[in-house]
Amino acid sequence: MGAGAWGTALAKVLADAGNDVTLWARRTELADEINDSHRSSNYLADVELPKTIRATADPAEALSGACTVLFAVPSQTLRTNLEPWRDHLGGDTTLVSVAKGIELNTLMRMSQVIMQVTGAGPERVAVVTGPNLASEIGDEQPAATVVACADSGRAVTLQRAFSTGYFRPYTNSDVVGAEIGAPDKNVIALACGMAAGVGLGENTAAAIITRGLAEIMRLGIALGAKGATLAGLAGVGDLVATCTSPRSRNRAFGERLGWGGTMESALEAAGGHVAEGVTSCQSVLALASSYDVEMPLTDAVNRVCHKGLSVYEAVALLLGRSTKSE
Repeated sequence: MGAGAWGTALAKVLADAGNDVTLWARRTELADEINDSHRSSNYLADVELPKTIRATADPAEALSGACTVLFAVPSQTLRTNLEPWRDHLGGDTTLVSVAKGIELNTLMRMSQVIMQVTGAGPERVAVVTGPNLASEIGDEQPAATVVACADSGRAVTLQRAFSTGYFRPYTNSDVVGAEIGAPDKNVIALACGMAAGVGLGENTAAAIITRGLAEIMRLGIALGAKGATLAGLAGVGDLVATCTSPRSRNRAFGERLGWGGTMESALEAAGGHVAEGVTSCQSVLALASSYDVEMPLTDAVNRVCHKGLSVYEAVALLLGRSTKSE
């Protein structure tokens, strides 16, 4: 459910693995393009999609008879999308979140939103996450991911459904750990982009990534996540890919801000697509505050994006913090 870059890339993976795949697109013209030309010019223009993928703009048609449903819509719109969809979901359908975010106002993780709206128990809800840039997966470059679910049997079933020669899924029972690394890694990627934009180098990037991981670990452990999960693909792996890749929307957005651009100009340059870290810095910071967890990098990004702080002022603020043991 969702034919953006990530939803389309995962539809390709599932089809390549031999599954029957229906892809729901919000716009009829996009569904028609996928069915007619087996391409998605707006999202994965250079990728030829398997002919076995069937696209539709009708959610009821897409969900009819589905045994597994992936939700690939933006995190802040997941709830409003789910509400009209829930009556079309089967009673034992596996529900999979592939969105990365913390919902504003409720501060819920995406799996929690799915459970609250659909009434599904935790054994039916899974999470797919990891260092997975959609364009590289579309090009069939080797990648690994994490499939997290409280029900180990469902996790293994999903693992088999996603397994291809270029996409390797690992199972995990730590849903909290799998989810909590993703929202803040987008925020840390914004910070890396900002640093690059003002001309700072690899030492700075390494420090931001390392201290960013420390923030993610503190918050994750406070929420009950396992440190090993955050030291793996869902934490370190996803963080490194998003912070270092020129294909990362969050890093590119931060770099434009570092060049001196405004939020409005950065948004325009991104084709109107807001980097998810811009919203996530607010919800992650609020969630951390509720658990009394200190997240100075996330706070600095929030101040730049939403409170008018310049990137140079943010760097000075971070460097001016009191020294302490690591």
